[in-house]
Amino acid sequence: MNPQRPSGMPYQKYLPAHERVEIPLTDRTWPARRLTQAPLWVSEDLRDGNQALAEPMDVPRKRRMFDLLVGMGFKEIVIGFPAASRTDFGFVRHLAAGGAVPEDVTVSVLTAARADLIEQTFAAVEGLPRVIVHLYTPTAPVWREVVLGRERAEVHAMIRQVAARMARLAGEGTRFEFSPEVFNLTEPDFALEVCNGLTELWDASPDRPVIHNLPATVEISSPNVYADQIEYMHRHLERRDAVVLSVHPHNDRGTGVACAELAMLAGAQRVEGCLFGNGERTGNVDLVTLALNLYSQGVDPMLDFSDIDAVRRTVEECIRLPVHPRHPYGGELVYTAFSGTHQDAIGKGLARAGEDSHWSVPYLPIDPSDVGRAYEAVIRVNSQSGKGGIAYLLREHYGLELPEERRADFARVVQAAADDSGLELTPEDLRKLYHATYQA
Repeated sequence: MNPQRPSGMPYQKYLPAHERVEIPLTDRTWPARRLTQAPLWVSEDLRDGNQALAEPMDVPRKRRMFDLLVGMGFKEIVIGFPAASRTDFGFVRHLAAGGAVPEDVTVSVLTAARADLIEQTFAAVEGLPRVIVHLYTPTAPVWREVVLGRERAEVHAMIRQVAARMARLAGEGTRFEFSPEVFNLTEPDFALEVCNGLTELWDASPDRPVIHNLPATVEISSPNVYADQIEYMHRHLERRDAVVLSVHPHNDRGTGVACAELAMLAGAQRVEGCLFGNGERTGNVDLVTLALNLYSQGVDPMLDFSDIDAVRRTVEECIRLPVHPRHPYGGELVYTAFSGTHQDAIGKGLARAGEDSHWSVPYLPIDPSDVGRAYEAVIRVNSQSGKGGIAYLLREHYGLELPEERRADFARVVQAAADDSGLELTPEDLRKLYHATYQA
């Protein structure tokens, strides 16, 4: 029996997802699939991430972030919303005029469905050899009514009108992307109708595909529901070989990564997100976690995280926000164990790590050295630590083998010192304590 008592909170004011939007898929196939390759990664750090900052990046910080992304291996980078601000417009022109975009990288810019914004956007990208112009429009019922004040047919007509204008303005190296904003709350038949119409209007082909990006702009359900919505679109999009199916999950329910992973199982080929999950409200899907989750499963992430601390420092300096020390894979403390039982298991696992062809160290999902972390930082000592971790640090740092009969006794000495100070003890502190205890 569950002993929990009613909370008294007004939960009745909220509707579950299945009462807010139709989920037509009943014969789902995505649960039986496995992820065996990385998607096309798209960084939104310079656009969606940037608009969420209290202090948006200036051009020098944007350029530093852009150079980081290129160096990591991103092949599509969203560089801004040029009609939204002079800074964004100036940065796009900076890249266009300076020849800063490598030949194997395509940049993307965002625009809303207004003729004047479309004109400014195309003026900004002039001179860029490869560019994706990304059109977005809210399509969910509440957004149509509250934000746009238009009926469904009126919204569709508006989208087609500006899409036709984009087609007339586009140069040879221009491709198109469309996002039905708040896709996950949009009627499936309407989302499909709009996307298929744009595939035809933009004359998509396998050598010049259109991108249909289906955002979970605000998470409203568990990730399996989003996966069903993506599989439905994957099955019913016309000219499927001329469409790149993209997703853009947010993290309102804390499940952005899971949404992206299940969406890839359901047919998504492309994922838009930010490093370390920066973005509006609770953030965009975190591309660091998503990519290194694949890596931990033996899949090449196709991005370079071999110096994750340098990536983290650059991001923190550009966005002027800290990465949480417990952030998966990249946080300062994620490869650190203070618990004695964890330290003992890690120490034993590291001792035999070279004997196995595959990584199998307890409590460490990946080898810290793969992302530029050093083994000596894995085990750290405080009042919660045990004899195994203490012995490991003395051996690794000073070649001092702590005799088995002294381990329990010395652990009590270390714990007493840590309790007294309330601080973490360094390997040098351990060495001094050892000599003071046994060699004085």
